[in-house]
Amino acid sequence: MKRLILLAAIVLLAMIPWVANNRYVFHIATMIAIMAPLALSMNLMLRIGQLSMAHSAFMGIGAYASALLTMRLGLPPLASLLSGGVLAALAALVLGPVFLRIKGVYFVLLTYAFGQIVNLVFQEWTSLFGGNSGLYGIPKFSLAGYRLTAVSQYYVFALLFTVLAYWMVRTIERSDIGAILQSLNEDEMLSRSIGADALSWRIAVFTFSAAIAGISGGIYAFYIGFLSPQAFGFQLSVDLVVMNVIGGTSVALGPLLGAIVVVPLPELLREAKQYQLLIYGLCLMVFLIFIKQGLVSLIDRPRRKPA
Repeated sequence: MKRLILLAAIVLLAMIPWVANNRYVFHIATMIAIMAPLALSMNLMLRIGQLSMAHSAFMGIGAYASALLTMRLGLPPLASLLSGGVLAALAALVLGPVFLRIKGVYFVLLTYAFGQIVNLVFQEWTSLFGGNSGLYGIPKFSLAGYRLTAVSQYYVFALLFTVLAYWMVRTIERSDIGAILQSLNEDEMLSRSIGADALSWRIAVFTFSAAIAGISGGIYAFYIGFLSPQAFGFQLSVDLVVMNVIGGTSVALGPLLGAIVVVPLPELLREAKQYQLLIYGLCLMVFLIFIKQGLVSLIDRPRRKPA
């Protein structure tokens, strides 16, 4: 019941931009709707006990691929968007068999290194990606002759993908696959005893989560109309970790709550931008000490029985 009430509250929050009828509020809401599936994609990796710092790079791959396929090859935006997700997934599929044999801090470092290499390619290959000057002139998204121009339209578009991503992750969560993923995190021997190939499942999750990140990147590219390597750097990876810690990693709802809290923070901290990482660190400390399971745990907290 509590979770249904919270979902209803989130739906009401989703209506706020129309109530406010303010372009700036719509922009913040759109960025939340773009980042929420990305946070969900990292959450899938956390479910199998792996912290991936590569998902900012997967978002970047999806963003640049979606933009360039439309700009240079003239592909329809929808085809470019889906292709961006596929390319991000292919990158994960290639890396997975090597990276996912390694666990713990070494996996974190490997994925961090991959993210840095991808970002360096975006910066140095100026003829293709525009370098630090950025990639300009990305056309607006269109489908069946209908062109998205208003920020409110992109908000609906991003929100629909958020709902789809949440539904997919929630379906996995409730299925036998969810139990297998949990066993991979808690007891790999148990997963083997039920016939689950641990490496294959990890690769599948890595690939699927990268596809979600890539599509989020494509939506971002068509919405913003400009891409810069800095948008897909280390700060984004930190943001995704913070979203999951604050929201909670145990259920799909957690990253959504984390995105709602974290995405507006840079705007609220604009006057103290140099202290942004410090404030993030303090937030992490508070949640890790006092609310270890994230905001979602406040909803599912069991009631104390009367004495």
